[in-house]
Amino acid sequence: MYQSLIRASLQEGIELRQKMLELADEIEAGGKLLIESLAAGGRIFFCGNGGSAADCQHLAAELVGRFEMDNQLNALALTTDTSILTAVANDFGYEQIYVRQLRALARPGDCLVAISTSGNSPNIVKAVEAAREIGCSTVGLAGGQGGQLAQLCTHTLVVPCVRTCRTQEIHLSVGHIWCEMIEEARRAGQLP
Repeated sequence: MYQSLIRASLQEGIELRQKMLELADEIEAGGKLLIESLAAGGRIFFCGNGGSAADCQHLAAELVGRFEMDNQLNALALTTDTSILTAVANDFGYEQIYVRQLRALARPGDCLVAISTSGNSPNIVKAVEAAREIGCSTVGLAGGQGGQLAQLCTHTLVVPCVRTCRTQEIHLSVGHIWCEMIEEARRAGQLP
């Protein structure tokens, strides 16, 4: 009964991954920004909403814990502290939930990974603007046409897809590639 749906979904994912091969240089550019920040003693912050928030937590865990190596790298998902998130949303508005955290925690030389499938999430856009004011590099992960993130971030990888689910699948795959790049940089002695 569901075989055609399953096959169509898998085929769509295969075709999108084939398209991503054309963006290998773009994937590398984003990963290099993360490596540069870590190499200079910076921290990587992650922010996103919904499934993208879960991806933030996943990727921060890979860097702090273990991807394939024992990492213990300086990374933090800004999506995890419900007391901060709810207090800031209540007192200052939802668009400020990541801005307030960045202004408290981020320093020049850090890097913000901002994830928004549309590229237009107001709280993500404002986080990127705040990170830039602080002196952080910014890496965007978006879909479709890239939205505002395509213009605001130091580097934005735009997945050529308008479906949220497929875009999120690629975002996580790219995040895992970045983890591989970071671990390769550690093996090469570029990171502590």
